[in-house]
Amino acid sequence: MKIKVGDEVLVIAGSSKGKNGRVIKTLRKENKVVIEGINMVKKHVKPRNQNDKGGIFDIEAPIHVSNVKKISEIKEAKTSKPKKEAKKSKESNK
Repeated sequence: MKIKVGDEVLVIAGSSKGKNGRVIKTLRKENKVVIEGINMVKKHVKPRNQNDKGGIFDIEAPIHVSNVKKISEIKEAKTSKPKKEAKKSKESNK
Protein backbone atom coordinates (compact mmCIF):
# COMPACT_ATOMS: atom_id res chain seq x y z
CA MET A 1 0.00 0.00 0.00
CA LYS A 2 1.49 3.32 -1.09
CA ILE A 3 -0.64 5.51 1.19
CA LYS A 4 0.69 6.19 4.68
CA VAL A 5 -0.56 7.95 7.81
CA GLY A 6 -0.47 11.73 7.37
CA ASP A 7 -0.83 11.74 3.57
CA GLU A 8 -3.33 14.11 1.97
CA VAL A 9 -5.73 12.08 -0.19
CA LEU A 10 -8.71 12.68 -2.49
CA VAL A 11 -11.68 10.29 -2.53
CA ILE A 12 -12.23 9.23 -6.15
CA ALA A 13 -15.17 6.80 -5.68
CA GLY A 14 -18.09 6.23 -3.37
CA SER A 15 -20.50 8.46 -1.47
CA SER A 16 -17.72 10.86 -0.39
CA LYS A 17 -16.38 11.32 -3.94
CA GLY A 18 -14.53 14.61 -4.48
CA LYS A 19 -13.70 15.25 -0.81
CA ASN A 20 -10.16 15.35 0.48
CA GLY A 21 -8.59 14.84 3.90
CA ARG A 22 -5.65 13.50 5.89
CA VAL A 23 -5.13 9.77 6.57
CA ILE A 24 -5.51 9.00 10.29
CA LYS A 25 -5.04 5.24 10.25
CA THR A 26 -4.17 2.47 7.80
CA LEU A 27 -5.52 -1.08 8.02
CA ARG A 28 -2.98 -3.06 6.00
CA LYS A 29 -4.56 -6.53 6.25
CA GLU A 30 -7.89 -5.20 5.01
CA ASN A 31 -6.37 -2.71 2.47
CA LYS A 32 -8.38 0.15 3.98
CA VAL A 33 -7.65 3.64 5.30
CA VAL A 34 -9.44 5.94 7.73
CA ILE A 35 -9.59 9.57 6.60
CA GLU A 36 -10.26 12.52 8.88
CA GLY A 37 -13.84 13.81 8.45
CA ILE A 38 -14.70 11.45 5.56
CA ASN A 39 -17.20 8.55 5.53
CA MET A 40 -18.80 9.49 8.85
CA VAL A 41 -21.12 6.92 10.45
CA LYS A 42 -23.21 6.93 13.63
CA LYS A 43 -22.14 4.59 16.44
CA HIS A 44 -24.53 3.78 19.28
CA VAL A 45 -22.68 3.26 22.59
CA LYS A 46 -24.16 1.95 25.82
CA PRO A 47 -22.92 3.30 29.17
CA ARG A 48 -20.64 0.61 30.63
CA ASN A 49 -19.64 2.10 34.01
CA GLN A 50 -21.50 4.24 36.49
CA ASN A 51 -19.61 7.39 35.43
CA ASP A 52 -19.58 6.54 31.72
CA LYS A 53 -22.00 8.23 29.31
CA GLY A 54 -23.57 6.47 26.39
CA GLY A 55 -25.04 8.04 23.30
CA ILE A 56 -24.75 8.33 19.56
CA PHE A 57 -21.32 9.33 18.27
CA ASP A 58 -20.06 10.23 14.79
CA ILE A 59 -16.93 8.27 13.84
CA GLU A 60 -14.94 7.82 10.61
CA ALA A 61 -15.38 4.47 8.88
CA PRO A 62 -12.63 2.89 6.78
CA ILE A 63 -12.54 3.30 2.99
CA HIS A 64 -10.89 0.85 0.61
CA VAL A 65 -7.50 2.10 -0.55
CA SER A 66 -8.48 1.76 -4.23
CA ASN A 67 -11.09 4.51 -3.73
CA VAL A 68 -8.55 7.16 -2.69
CA LYS A 69 -5.63 8.85 -4.44
CA LYS A 70 -2.72 10.89 -3.08
CA ILE A 71 -3.08 14.58 -3.83
CA SER A 72 0.65 14.85 -4.64
CA GLU A 73 0.22 12.22 -7.39
CA ILE A 74 -2.63 14.23 -8.90
CA LYS A 75 -0.53 17.42 -8.95
CA GLU A 76 2.40 15.59 -10.57
CA ALA A 77 0.15 14.08 -13.24
CA LYS A 78 -1.22 17.50 -14.18
CA THR A 79 2.23 19.08 -14.51
CA SER A 80 3.96 16.19 -16.28
CA LYS A 81 1.58 15.80 -19.24
CA PRO A 82 3.23 16.84 -22.51
CA LYS A 83 1.46 19.55 -24.46
CA LYS A 84 -0.17 18.55 -27.71
CA GLU A 85 1.31 20.10 -30.83
CA ALA A 86 -1.04 22.13 -32.99
CA LYS A 87 -2.01 20.37 -36.19
CA LYS A 88 -0.92 22.06 -39.39
CA SER A 89 -3.77 23.34 -41.47
CA LYS A 90 -4.26 22.21 -45.05
CA GLU A 91 -3.65 25.72 -46.33
CA SER A 92 -0.10 25.82 -45.02
CA ASN A 93 0.76 22.55 -46.85
CA LYS A 94 -0.07 24.08 -50.29
